[in-house]
Amino acid sequence: MFIGIDLGTSSVKMILTDHDQNILATSSSNLTVQSPKDGFSEQNPQEWIEATHECFKVLKKKKPKEFLETISLGISGHMHGATLIDKNGSVIRPCILWNDTRSHTECIEFEKQSFDVRSISGNITMPGFTAPKINWIKNNEPENFNKIFKVLLPKDYLRFYLTGEFFSEMSDASGTLWLDIKARKWSEDLLGCSFLENKHMPKLVEGNEGTGILKKIIKEKFNFYNDVIVVGGAGDNAAAAVGMGITEQKQSFISLGTSGVFFTPTQNFLSNTGDAVHSFCHCLPNKWHLMSVMLSASNCLDWICKITNSPIQDTLKNVEEYFSDLNRLENTSFFLPYLSGERTPHNDPHIRGSFHSIKTTTDATNMQYAVIEGISFGILDGINSILKVNNKFENIYMVGGGSRSSFWIELLASLLNRKLSVCDQSEFGAALGVARLGMFVDKNISKQNIIKEIEISKEFNPKEEIINLLLKRYDNWKNLYSSNKVIAPNLLT
Repeated sequence: MFIGIDLGTSSVKMILTDHDQNILATSSSNLTVQSPKDGFSEQNPQEWIEATHECFKVLKKKKPKEFLETISLGISGHMHGATLIDKNGSVIRPCILWNDTRSHTECIEFEKQSFDVRSISGNITMPGFTAPKINWIKNNEPENFNKIFKVLLPKDYLRFYLTGEFFSEMSDASGTLWLDIKARKWSEDLLGCSFLENKHMPKLVEGNEGTGILKKIIKEKFNFYNDVIVVGGAGDNAAAAVGMGITEQKQSFISLGTSGVFFTPTQNFLSNTGDAVHSFCHCLPNKWHLMSVMLSASNCLDWICKITNSPIQDTLKNVEEYFSDLNRLENTSFFLPYLSGERTPHNDPHIRGSFHSIKTTTDATNMQYAVIEGISFGILDGINSILKVNNKFENIYMVGGGSRSSFWIELLASLLNRKLSVCDQSEFGAALGVARLGMFVDKNISKQNIIKEIEISKEFNPKEEIINLLLKRYDNWKNLYSSNKVIAPNLLT
């Protein structure tokens, strides 16, 4: 048996699978995020541990015999988080998360080097990445910086708790700005930009390699029969890709989760730093991938539902009915989904969300539609940025909470003018991905049969009658960023 753990921003999800990759049981436990200031986003790592324990308990209760027979586990996690560990193994301060934008000044300073930072890291320096967060801590919390023994990504701190070992793997490490993406190793030059050395970093492995076994105290607490091997695992999006069998460049996926992501593998290292495209290692050896990332996707929908006092399902139903009359769209307002700044293609931590072209006739449903449309336009922005350097992808799969809305997928299919496929088990895709990576350490399993595409539950095709209408609105929407950029910084507190 194999366990996959997905440490997400809002919850820990966990699955138990057998050798045939049948999902025997699932569990989840919610997490909280703290925002002490505008643009700040933090989490207490102790919550990750407590949530993991709760998920273990649920799996054991659901499938006690199978749970105890676990051979290995893999961990996926939200990327870029700065988890600081002192020499005693204690957490120094709350983890600064991926969607935290406080370090924009440090980003500018980070790239002022005698060498080309982007050519090594493969990426433009953005506040979401780990490195400028550390530079911010040095500038603003020197007492905490001076305590640093190790800098760990969120899933790697959870690994440290489970095994006592300091390891990371290539896909997650790519999001620090300290990894030489081509060479797949820590760069001493890039580490020096954050006043760190190799000794502050965990050892690097590929995602399907072992990193240690569960500590005796945890093994005994849950009565595992075996010395459970913990493999390298993956960053959340690379894990989701493996969960869907996406390892080749013709494949890709869109994730409509807290953030909005477009992900496509590549055969070699490619980059488009000018549009803030992410160029990362995949979690399997000798593979890379490109990603566009918008910081606010489904959380924009959550926000408008709260503002309009409308549950998500009611909102989606209202919007679908609204969209059925295409004549309405000519007079519909626009929404810029930049509630927490934006990555691809703007790399702008100061930009903020806004409505445009609001009239006396604008109502809640109009605004709800504008939000969903604005998120979709942001996804297209990202795909267009990747198309500048890579057009090899053909098949696009949908994952994330937003993929459960047929209306939303239909709108996206027409906007992108591409067929979109929804996969079974997408909610636990990242957990399945790292469970698959865990299977590589089982000598009784053929390695060629581990990574396979999961079944498609439904397909959505573009509708000719709305393609041009949506693209016309997209062209108008794109022009709004420049005007919003002028006033948004004045709104920051």
